[in-house]
Amino acid sequence: MSSSTTASGSGKLTGAAPLSLCAREPHVPADRLVAEMVPPPRFDSVRFATYIPDPNQPSQTDAVHVLETFASGLGGVHASTAKRGFLGFGRSRAPKTPSGPRGVYLDGGYGVGKTHLLASLWHATPAEPSRKAFGTFVELTNLVGALGFQQTVRTLSGHALLCIDEFELDDPGDTVLVSSLLGKLVESGVALAATSNTLPGKLGEGRFAAADFLREIQGLSAHFRALRIDGEDYRHRGLPEAPAPFTDEQVTRAAQRTEGASLDAFPQLLDHLAKVHPSRYGALTDDLRAVCLTDVQPVPDQSTALRLVVLADRLYDREVPVLASGLPFDRLFSEEMLKGGYRKKYFRAISRLTALARDAKSLVDDPTD
Repeated sequence: MSSSTTASGSGKLTGAAPLSLCAREPHVPADRLVAEMVPPPRFDSVRFATYIPDPNQPSQTDAVHVLETFASGLGGVHASTAKRGFLGFGRSRAPKTPSGPRGVYLDGGYGVGKTHLLASLWHATPAEPSRKAFGTFVELTNLVGALGFQQTVRTLSGHALLCIDEFELDDPGDTVLVSSLLGKLVESGVALAATSNTLPGKLGEGRFAAADFLREIQGLSAHFRALRIDGEDYRHRGLPEAPAPFTDEQVTRAAQRTEGASLDAFPQLLDHLAKVHPSRYGALTDDLRAVCLTDVQPVPDQSTALRLVVLADRLYDREVPVLASGLPFDRLFSEEMLKGGYRKKYFRAISRLTALARDAKSLVDDPTD
């Protein structure tokens, strides 16, 4: 259990007013964006040994074995060897890089543990933390925006490994930008690993087709080995149903007696998110022990919904429980949204918010008080 799930007090008011997300307007310097390119707190201690494969899904066990081998093959490889060629061939007679693809792509549905495996790969790669980078696709594009393309290339080109979580094909411009960046990094000898978070409208069963990903990464497909990971959402495997929403009074009281909790009306929070760049949503949640929301309602439009998805990801990464009144989280998005091109994101957000709502249940001492 994370420390955040034990944030509830003894039932006494803290004497201080709850914090408010709506009162926060964080500014994130570029050097912080670089420093934070590590697995988030939720995945700081994960390892391949802590991944629990579903016995009914052999692809999960297979993925662990492949990634362990991939990580061990990165030992001793330095970007300075890249001029010999990405696969170790070329002019120099220095020790060649490991044979075979130097990139892996984890393909599967949400909740099968792709981020756990990606973070485990980061931890298992035998290189100093300063030579490994881990971030979401959105965070990587934000880094390019903050540093500029050439400086980002220089910053990351000395790395042994770049892990990209939730690779997206939502925005063609961003896709081309990141594809160009990865091309430069590949030339520098950086190994790559990615998971998907893409438009699933054309993907059959709501899964992302690995072939589509590889085509988008022009010129890089030969360097990726695609791993399909099947299974159900582990966040709810064998767990009780998520708690029903509480009343406004219960949520307010919990916020007042929980040190480090925020309290906001959900509609006002959605309005505030439109004023804060998504790259700052992580900073928006700095030092929070819990997020308390009243009057949860369906999100009104797709732009708002996508911002909420980013906030849900940052809260989940940081293990911040979410206590709410109003509608349950599985009713946040309309049927039209859940059938549209971004449905995979919305289902992931529902899954993660439901898990955080389960964590927050302990903040209410007595559901009838």
